[in-house]
Amino acid sequence: MSTGGSRRPAERRQAPAPDAGCTGAGAGRPCAGGSGEPGGAGGREAAARAGERAAAPAGPEAARRRAERRAERISAGATELEQRLADLLRGGLADMEGPAGEAGRGVWEETAARMVDAQAPGLAARVRELGTVPGSGPGWPSRLLEECALLHLLDQGFLNIGGLPDPLAATVRSRVGITTEAAGVLADRDALVRDHWLVLGRHDTEEGRVTARRVWLHGRRTGRTALVLSFTAGPPPEPSLPLGASVDADLAYYPGAPALRAALGERHAEPGPGGRPPGGGVHDALASYGAALCGDPWLDGWPAVLAGVVPVPAGEGWQLADGSGFALPVAETAGVRSRMWRLAAVSGGEPVTVFGECGHRGFTPYTVWPGPGAVSGAGPSARAPAVPLTSADTPGGAW
Repeated sequence: MSTGGSRRPAERRQAPAPDAGCTGAGAGRPCAGGSGEPGGAGGREAAARAGERAAAPAGPEAARRRAERRAERISAGATELEQRLADLLRGGLADMEGPAGEAGRGVWEETAARMVDAQAPGLAARVRELGTVPGSGPGWPSRLLEECALLHLLDQGFLNIGGLPDPLAATVRSRVGITTEAAGVLADRDALVRDHWLVLGRHDTEEGRVTARRVWLHGRRTGRTALVLSFTAGPPPEPSLPLGASVDADLAYYPGAPALRAALGERHAEPGPGGRPPGGGVHDALASYGAALCGDPWLDGWPAVLAGVVPVPAGEGWQLADGSGFALPVAETAGVRSRMWRLAAVSGGEPVTVFGECGHRGFTPYTVWPGPGAVSGAGPSARAPAVPLTSADTPGGAW
């Protein structure tokens, strides 16, 4: 993509944050209805999971039997969902807009409830999103077909999970809503990764009465990126991992491919000052997102640090242009305009370092460091202040 054009990837809506047990990334789609007690259908999903846990007997054999019964229920739900998708496509999309579309949304809500009953909250969340696509703007039939294809792929992945490689099978389980407890992930001492983790960005979103917080980290020694996801009832908590700080800590990655979601373990020191992270150009961001899609086709975005980019207006939107003459369109998300004006003010027309998520809709920026920064593998460079582009006090909003 060049700075001369303003063509954007096919627009898709912003998905809510993943469930507490998801292994997926970034702006990834929900794997469940939330780990707290969100209102509406999300509360029903949470209550169902809580009830199952309360009634479940202890012991590994009992746990194995419960897992088998749940897998059978999810398989039955996925089979039913496949039939409903086939019926939708056989009937065509012409009647899904207007009054007929309103009735169709009720059908998808009922289907989502069936997926909750099948203990597949991740499938339920995706089905519920289908009802929001018809009439959502130009090109909605293409977006609906795309969503149906991804849902079909997830159904088939679970129905044939025995033939998948272990990392992909773990990703499929998390995407349908089978959670993994953080304590279990951290219990494997050999899997712990100790590093000085730089806090790249933080983003809060509201899911009913629950606030989901996503915090991205970059390991100075390993060069790996991690996503720490947490849920709280009510307003967001005070940040225990301040933006731009560095913390010496252990973490463990959840199973799945690609490895991104992680549980934070023991901290060996209080957070200290960090620096500007190393980054790459537009080509590097696109390549990393493409590689991540090979492991998780349902990813909406992948974390990336762009070094030496300049915000450039393009038509009614924005692009981030690097020194090689390539540019990424900025995704049209809530609050993006005020976010980009803030970024432009920090830049002043000069190259800056930007952290965000690269995805099919474009690039979503979260943090900016003044100055161009270092390109590729070195550790954090000179002490540059991290400037947030979203407000920690207004979940999901801009400053």
